[in-house]
Amino acid sequence: MRVLPLTGAVLALPLARSLLLLAILGVPNVAAAQADSARAAAPDPVAQLVARLDLERYKAAIKGLTQFGDRRQGTDRNRAAVTWIEAQLRSNGCTDIGRIKYDYQPPSPPSPEGRGGQGVRPVRDTTRASGGGRYRGIRARTGVNTDSLKQPDARVRALNMQPTTPGAREEVYCTKVGSVHPNEMYIVGGHMDGHGWGEAANDDGSGTALVMELARIFSSPDVRTDRSIRFVLWNNEETGLNGARAYVEQRQALQGSAEEPKWLGMIQHDMMLFDHGMPRADGTVAPEQRPEADVNIEFQVSSKFAAQSQELAWVFQVANEKYATDYPASVGSHMTNTDSAPFQDLVAAISLRENERGTHIGAGWDPNWHQPTDLHSTYSDKDFRLGLNAAQTTLAALAGLVGATIK
Repeated sequence: MRVLPLTGAVLALPLARSLLLLAILGVPNVAAAQADSARAAAPDPVAQLVARLDLERYKAAIKGLTQFGDRRQGTDRNRAAVTWIEAQLRSNGCTDIGRIKYDYQPPSPPSPEGRGGQGVRPVRDTTRASGGGRYRGIRARTGVNTDSLKQPDARVRALNMQPTTPGAREEVYCTKVGSVHPNEMYIVGGHMDGHGWGEAANDDGSGTALVMELARIFSSPDVRTDRSIRFVLWNNEETGLNGARAYVEQRQALQGSAEEPKWLGMIQHDMMLFDHGMPRADGTVAPEQRPEADVNIEFQVSSKFAAQSQELAWVFQVANEKYATDYPASVGSHMTNTDSAPFQDLVAAISLRENERGTHIGAGWDPNWHQPTDLHSTYSDKDFRLGLNAAQTTLAALAGLVGATIK
């Protein structure tokens, strides 16, 4: 007589007695084990979505934005860029598209004496960091270039020649509608306006292109999400976050209605490409991306939603650890001067960027910030790959948060 192996003999018994005996003997539930094995063998939808990000597509999206120069608010080039962004969203499969409309009237300018004389803006004082955080190491002075003649490229100079005027403003958004909880959503943003007589390739073409690429991937017909995602390309960031503030003013009270799902979190992307380290003693910065560069994920520790924002930041750090290909992420507690700030006392809000906003960027770690050198040609593939890693981080974290699956 042939003797069956233990598990085979047990499984020959009626099901209830088999499971009971397996439990007594400490043998795992075969059905559960088989289910676990099947789940382990199934493709990871998050990894599949992250794999759809492509360095060349990301670079091309930034390049497309630079055809409009610095896209300064209140100009024809800014309005043309908004229209171009909307057309790109539509061509990439976004169907639920709208615009936020508002009026922007700049504050009265200070006296000539307060502006450094003859209407020239003084170089920014970098002795203190706005929004918290202490400077470390050497500091270089920063400011906004307002001199057209500092742009040596005649083509770029001509693109940026029209001055800004007050009045009506628009910014475009699109929404991936959730299949299970469409009335709940995460807001993902980047600002499309810039200034400084360059192409605003990094500030913030890099963040705008990132958001557009995420919108493209999540809008694919084979991608399903339980919750909604709204992708917003803010305007008027450089004048004081006015586009984001207009969104909050117009939409906060509508949450839960058919017009505006409930906000679950806000994720901002603002300058993604340049992490070359602190300035040298002479104020210059190394030309190469430093090997220890990282993606900075920030929340504001003094905000009303600091605990929730910190929790959201750690979700992104974990996603980076698992799915980003080149650069790690670090979490900081001083988020400032970007479009997530108007949301920080209303919902969990974080920002992703190339450096710490208060302690690094404000201290001259990016010499292209608001300068004529913020051009697509300034950055290398190592720089663009840092931005791509930020995109991988957000895509992976967001996919988990909204329950993304692939049909």
